[in-house]
Amino acid sequence: MSNYFKYLPVSDHDINWGLHVLNAGYNRISKAANYPPAGHPSGHYFNWDKGRILDEYQLIYISKGTGIFESAHCKQLHINEGAVILLFPGEWHRFKPDPETGWDEYWVGFKGDIISNIAKKNFISPHLPLLQVGLSDQLIDLFSAILEKTKTEQPGYQPLISGMILHLLGEVYAKTKLQALEKEDISEILINKARILLRESVHTNIAIEKLAEELHVSYSWFRKAFKTFTGIAPHQYLLQLKIEKAKTLLSDSTKPIKEIAFELGFESSFYFSRIFKNKTSYAPDTYRKLVRKL
Repeated sequence: MSNYFKYLPVSDHDINWGLHVLNAGYNRISKAANYPPAGHPSGHYFNWDKGRILDEYQLIYISKGTGIFESAHCKQLHINEGAVILLFPGEWHRFKPDPETGWDEYWVGFKGDIISNIAKKNFISPHLPLLQVGLSDQLIDLFSAILEKTKTEQPGYQPLISGMILHLLGEVYAKTKLQALEKEDISEILINKARILLRESVHTNIAIEKLAEELHVSYSWFRKAFKTFTGIAPHQYLLQLKIEKAKTLLSDSTKPIKEIAFELGFESSFYFSRIFKNKTSYAPDTYRKLVRKL
């Protein structure tokens, strides 16, 4: 791929979409070359001595080579190939390739309420701006697709590439989660077996302690490992399965609510109704009436 970058115009319509792309590019930086290369607008160009502050988020993927990175919230770190750098608006930073290796970099800059909310919920943080995700064909394909769309600027391209940005962020988040699981020695096979057992227990009130015993692990380890892997505690996972099954029974059968509650292992129809309303915002009988009107 040839070196390429583009700074993009943005309409009010693009901004109202919730996420818009400001710039994107790819550079192959040769050994001992000046960095960054010339041609960038003054608000984006910087040198190592001064660094810079942007009014946008940027996601940078280093697919080859090494270098260093530093920011206001992060001491100087070494960058290896397969690293993702996240830059935050208002955050001073600086980075550059090692003159002995150079590097290949893909990047995209973006703003919007969607990414601000993701940052506010701490899915990304200026305290963790450097993520090692490894070499990834998926990331390179997504960046390449974004760059191709920016070359022609066809109608509707902004919402389209904004969706690709979310895909990029999702891929990065998933890869970092998987690496964290590997470090904690959490077996995917064991968690998948646990999920199967929970699905098979949707009609019962299986104790999570008993499930852990069946998997030959301690309850405390299993509960933590399951939540780390899935993002949900095992009891809540089972409860959500029961609610989804209840929705099907309410929609497709004439069974009394008391019978459905009993079938799904709830201790009483009152408890079932309370949990169902808490999870769906509807009482079971109201939900049944609504779906049958559709």
